[in-house]
Amino acid sequence: MPPKKSRPSPRLRVGKVSVYEHHGAWWVYYRDDTGPHRKKVGSTRDQAEQVAARVNAQLANNEPTLLTFTPIGVTELRKQFLSYHEHVLHSSVGTLKRYRSATQHLEDFVRTLPKPPQAHEIKVEAFAAYLRKIQVAPNGHKNTAKRKLRTKGVQYVLETCRAMYTYAVKRRHLPPYAGNPFSELPLDKMKIEDAKPIFVFTTDTELNFLKACSAWAFPIHFTLAKTGLRVGELVHLLVEDMDLAGGWLHVRNKVELGWRVKTGQERLVPLLAEVVAVIRAVIGKRTCGPVFLREKLHGRKPVITGDRRELERVLRDRRAACDRPLTRTEEAALAKKLWWDAGALKADKIRQVFVRVMAAIGHPESTCPKSWRHTFAPLLQDANVDPLIRQQVMGHKPTLNGGLGMTANYTHTRPETRREQVERALRQWPESLALATERKTGE
Repeated sequence: MPPKKSRPSPRLRVGKVSVYEHHGAWWVYYRDDTGPHRKKVGSTRDQAEQVAARVNAQLANNEPTLLTFTPIGVTELRKQFLSYHEHVLHSSVGTLKRYRSATQHLEDFVRTLPKPPQAHEIKVEAFAAYLRKIQVAPNGHKNTAKRKLRTKGVQYVLETCRAMYTYAVKRRHLPPYAGNPFSELPLDKMKIEDAKPIFVFTTDTELNFLKACSAWAFPIHFTLAKTGLRVGELVHLLVEDMDLAGGWLHVRNKVELGWRVKTGQERLVPLLAEVVAVIRAVIGKRTCGPVFLREKLHGRKPVITGDRRELERVLRDRRAACDRPLTRTEEAALAKKLWWDAGALKADKIRQVFVRVMAAIGHPESTCPKSWRHTFAPLLQDANVDPLIRQQVMGHKPTLNGGLGMTANYTHTRPETRREQVERALRQWPESLALATERKTGE
C-alpha cells in the first residue's frame, strides 16, 4: 500500500509570522519577548497577510507589535493622562483642574466594583448610569449642598474620559481593534433637559441692573455690558492695556504674570465714548496697575504699585526667594497673590455682586455674569455686524469651515429680531400679500 501523501500545511509564513485559516477567519501567530501571540485579524487572506507583514517589520525592528497591548489600571492611566497634559502639552492649570475632577469620577466608579477592572474592561454604559446617580457639590467645596450632576456635567465627564482613552489607544493600553469604548456613546445626542436657562438682558433689565449697582460696581458691569469681555479678562486689565485716546481696549496675554486669555487670542475691542469716560473716572490719576481695584482700596494704595514690567520683576523675585522648584499650581498661587497685592479684584467678587443685584431687581434665577456676553453677542447680531467682526470682538477662535463656532453659542436671536427679518424677507413679494388682504376684505 503506497504511503499517504502528506497534506500541504494550511499555514503560510511572512517572515517570523505564521498566517492560517481557522473556522472561516484568518489568524496570525508569532512569538516575541513577552511570549506567544495568536490573534484573529480578518476575514480574508489578503487582510491577514498585510497585518502579518506589518507585525513582521515591527518584530525585525524590536518595536511593540501592532497586535500587542499593555493592560493598565484606571488609576495609572489617569495619572499618565494628567501628567501628559501638564508636562507635555502644558495645558493651563484651570484645564488640568477640570480634567482632574472629571476623571476622578471614573476612578471613584472603579472603587465601587467588587473587583477593580483594567482600563479596557470598563463598561462605559454602567459608568454613564453611575454618573446619573451620584451627588456632587456644584462648586467643588465640601460645605456646598450636593445635587445630582446635570446632563451637561455628565456629558463633560464622558467627553474627558473619551479623551483619556484616546490617549490610552495611542499608548497601546487597549486591545487591538477594540477602539475607544467612550466613542461608542452618542454624546452629541444627549438631551439637555436640566440645564440652567441662559439669561439675556433686555433694555429695561439692563437699565434696572445698572441703576441698582453701587458707585464701585457700576463701572465694572457697565464695561462688561459694553465690551463683551470675559470676567477673567476684566480683572486682569492693566492701565497700559487701555488706549483711551484712540478708544480701544487691548486684551493681552500676560504669561509672565501667570495669566493668559482663555483661547490665547489677543484682540482689540472698540470702546464707546461713554465707556471711555467711565474708565477714565475709574483710573483717575493712576498711570499703572490694574484698571479695576478692590472696593476696600478706595483712596488707598495697593501693597504693590508699578507697570507690567515692575509686576513681572516682583513675581520673579518671589519665585527666586523659594528654596525649591515650584509646581505649576504653586506658581499659579504666587501669581494670584501678586495680582491681589497689586489691588486687582477677584472674579468671585464680581459674581457675588451680580447675584445680589439680580436678586434685588427681581431675577434671582440669574447668577452668572456671563449673561453680559450672552447679551452682547445678540446686540451685535441685531445690528447686522459682520460675523467675522463678531467673532474677533468676542475673542473666539476662528473655525476651519468659516462658521461662527463658539460665537454661535452666545448669539441668541431675539423674537422681535426674528420676526422683523422674516417679515422683511416675505414682504419682497407684496402681490400675494395684497391679494390676501383683498380676499379678507371681500368676505
